[in-house]
Amino acid sequence: MADKKTLAFEIGTEEIPAFDLKRATEQLAELMPAALDAVRIPHGDVAIYTTPRRLIAIVADVAASTEALEEVFRGPAAKIAFDADGNPTKAAIGFARGKGLDVDALERRDENGTEYVYATRQVAARDVAELLPEVLRGVIDAISWPKSCRWGTTSEMFSRPVRWMVALLGDRVIPVEYAGLVAGNTTRGHRFLAPGPHTVPAADDLVSVVEGAYVVPTQEGREAVIREGVARIEAETGYTAELPPKTLTEVINLSEYPTPMVGAFDEEFLKVPEEIIVDAMLMHQRYFPLYDEQGKLTNKFIIVSNGDPAHAATIVDGNERVVAARLYDAKFFYDEDLKKPLVDFVDRLDEVVFQEALGTMRDKTARVVKLSARITVAAGIEQEAMRDIARAAYLAKADLVTSAVIEFTSVQGIMGSYYATAAGEPERVARAIAEHYMPRFSGDAIPTDIIGQVVALSDKLDTICGLFAVGQAPTGSSDPFALRRAALGVLAILEETGLPISLVETIDGALIIYREAGLEFDNAKVRQEIIDFFITREKVALRDAGVKADTIDAVLACGIEEPVVLARRARALEAARSENPQVFDDLATAFARANNLREIGLGTGYKKAELTEVELSLAEAVAAVETAVAEALADDRYADALVALAGLRAPVDEFFDTTMVMDEDPEVRANRLKLLNRFANTFAHVADFSQMAKK
Repeated sequence: MADKKTLAFEIGTEEIPAFDLKRATEQLAELMPAALDAVRIPHGDVAIYTTPRRLIAIVADVAASTEALEEVFRGPAAKIAFDADGNPTKAAIGFARGKGLDVDALERRDENGTEYVYATRQVAARDVAELLPEVLRGVIDAISWPKSCRWGTTSEMFSRPVRWMVALLGDRVIPVEYAGLVAGNTTRGHRFLAPGPHTVPAADDLVSVVEGAYVVPTQEGREAVIREGVARIEAETGYTAELPPKTLTEVINLSEYPTPMVGAFDEEFLKVPEEIIVDAMLMHQRYFPLYDEQGKLTNKFIIVSNGDPAHAATIVDGNERVVAARLYDAKFFYDEDLKKPLVDFVDRLDEVVFQEALGTMRDKTARVVKLSARITVAAGIEQEAMRDIARAAYLAKADLVTSAVIEFTSVQGIMGSYYATAAGEPERVARAIAEHYMPRFSGDAIPTDIIGQVVALSDKLDTICGLFAVGQAPTGSSDPFALRRAALGVLAILEETGLPISLVETIDGALIIYREAGLEFDNAKVRQEIIDFFITREKVALRDAGVKADTIDAVLACGIEEPVVLARRARALEAARSENPQVFDDLATAFARANNLREIGLGTGYKKAELTEVELSLAEAVAAVETAVAEALADDRYADALVALAGLRAPVDEFFDTTMVMDEDPEVRANRLKLLNRFANTFAHVADFSQMAKK
């Protein structure tokens, strides 16, 4: 076992898509050690190196051979394995065959007074070099890709065509075969700077050979190079770069030898809305914009080149030409859109289908206007704001048919805001148009004022209710219309604003609007599905925030349908439980005992005159708490209701410690059960504490 060597394996390809490469890097880190372990090849640490054109695994301390192994298996009891005459039964024969042995090789061993048959199998040591071709081929096949392709005349599929392979155990070539290729000891370098081929003397040399061929073989290394270059450019220009994580990840995995460079465009284009310029650079060309000290966009940008730094001027010129073409288009579209007011685009929304059964975006606009009006009335919003809400709802989707948004889709809403301002619409209306898609993702900000908040709620709820009504609800991990994200957005707006509306009533309103428009569906069924959908989203959010599942269930058991109410009460109950764990554990236990004993059919009309002193003490405490709980819930003071319930701990403990509920006298027993019924009913609108009882 002293003879240990390094294993190097490289899969060379055409350029792999950036995000696919990131996932493949993560997979390879798991697949390689698992593949070696599966055939018991002793090895050390596994290091993964990847670029757009290669996947490399370097495995340290790989043994020359596997260890010889003695495997011992316990089989059936001897009385089952052999008949009365000592002949092997089918059970013994099958057990031996399954282990690759003759039945005569089975042994009998006593184990705690029972005799069992055992099979002992010797596994000889094997030459690791002979095992590796099949093992490494299996690693290639095991990598999962979102999309794969075939090439040449073979049937193998990979993300991109495989062009070369290196497989070395020490200095010994491992002849892995894949897609008509056989692995060797030659790699390739940077496509333009040092294409190769380059000979790799031994496994320990692979990474250094690749690095010497103008390849930075790790994501971390390329990121460091990019960040260093960006920092240098920032120092030279006095500007600050924007490096969005998603775009940065993509750029890191688009080059093997990244070199940040500075480009520029005509300042005339700065008259175009900033968002279009940034979209053109970040989304379409993967350039990083530069901002001045005041945070204003400049006409400079950062290119991350994969070419020869010696030809930087030519590279920059080419990229500047590409940006100029995009920005000429953007300016043209913007100028053309401004030739008419935003409102003129609304009727053209009939050209855009929202969903086949739900009509066009013009139909959606009409529904959002109606639902917004319902919300404003329910929330008691002032008259002036109501007018702005109606206008913003009417114009919110108009920019979808503008030339700029058709070309640069990520700026929908934002361009509508610019066009609304240019047309003289109120500032709050323009801002709401820009913000009504918010929050776009978990943790994103909600619209800044009531105008955008109401339009965002109406838009998201119309989408959710409509798609549920036509049977397009999310299933499992499939959510093509991002309804879960829309639901979280609705909940975020309601919880952060405290808007005084009922989500359930708003859902009812949205479904009424759909029915009035002629859509046919089972209203009761769809309504319940939507409510359950929102409750489920709230439960997930609460659990993610650290609220225990049984706390949530305890609140839900009281028939809560409003997610915001569920969230508020579950958090309050969790906090009270954390601050006074013993009190609430005792209450949970007491409630569970009472709930198990009570007989609902008896009612709560106990005879006060027949109560003992202890029973009377509990009865008086229950009556006082009933009043306190009712008042607290009416004023939305859930925490106070919990405090009131906690006051029942002492009297109920004393009751159970001193009282035999199931008395032999049926009248006494019935009176005590009625008292317990009333005690349990006190919790009915607060929480089902039996859900929280100690298991």
